[in-house]
Amino acid sequence: MNEKSNSMSVGEAITTTHETSKSEPTASDRSNVWNSNVDNLDIEKLRHFKNHPYSLYDGQLFTDMVESIKTNGLFYPIIVRPIESEEGDNYEILSGHNRLEATKVLGYKTIPAIIRQGLNDNEALLVVTETNLIQRKFEDMSHSERATSLATHYEAMKKKSGYRSDLLKEIEELTNSPVAKRSSMDNLGKQHGLSKDTIARYLRVDKLTPELKKKLDQSKISLRSAVTLSYLRHNEQKILDGLLGDEGKITMTTSYALRKESASASGALKKTDIEKILKSNPLPVKIKPYTLSDDIMMKYFNDNQGVKDIEKILSIALEQYNESINK
Repeated sequence: MNEKSNSMSVGEAITTTHETSKSEPTASDRSNVWNSNVDNLDIEKLRHFKNHPYSLYDGQLFTDMVESIKTNGLFYPIIVRPIESEEGDNYEILSGHNRLEATKVLGYKTIPAIIRQGLNDNEALLVVTETNLIQRKFEDMSHSERATSLATHYEAMKKKSGYRSDLLKEIEELTNSPVAKRSSMDNLGKQHGLSKDTIARYLRVDKLTPELKKKLDQSKISLRSAVTLSYLRHNEQKILDGLLGDEGKITMTTSYALRKESASASGALKKTDIEKILKSNPLPVKIKPYTLSDDIMMKYFNDNQGVKDIEKILSIALEQYNESINK
């Protein structure tokens, strides 16, 4: 994400007070631009959001952010809430995790922040997801990140009209971007180019344990299997993850068998029950790809035949061969 805004008034106001050196932005320089109470907080007192559902930037994306802040300064304050700690007054970041890491690289000791008081966990998560939806492309998010975003949207939609409109309005003002409307699932789907069925699948994915969500993001579990496994009880999911291990994968057939067994059982499935299902539905053995030799290609096919034509011919020939040996 590039920190630079399209709003020239914001850009001009900040670049006139922030040089391209390591000089740090001050609260007084920005308070008239952000139209909000901004404090300079000690970076050492900041903590990442508990169980932050979004991955931090890395590679070139993070490098670009560091360079942007070094050249232009911070164009938006981070958003935090106070948290109780044995260490004293600390703050939990709701928006600005990547900006914080970038300023650490640049050697900043403080960072401009807006402190939001009295937010419960659900309201805090709403700020986290809304700001990430604005800052990131939905298609660039992992499956688990999409699930968290849509689930939080959905929960907010179910609440009474105007739910925390003050938070949403502030997010719009701080990011200079509109927050998604929550009038219906249709609007939510249109915003991200998703069908109702796809949204429903991601709402189910959000019910997975963090460990199985990770396997989904790593493509060890397909999206369809993840949806099916979401119907398992949480303790069953944890047992399953332990049995699969770091490298374990699972097929749709096995996922369905687990869901069916879990639904019909009088109580939660035990480890032995899940082990039995996994053993009775082993992963299919992968067949190594085979490349036809040049001699066979020249003997049976011509230059005008493409891959699909060749595959069709081979399929027909193999069917006839199997029929002949089974007579």
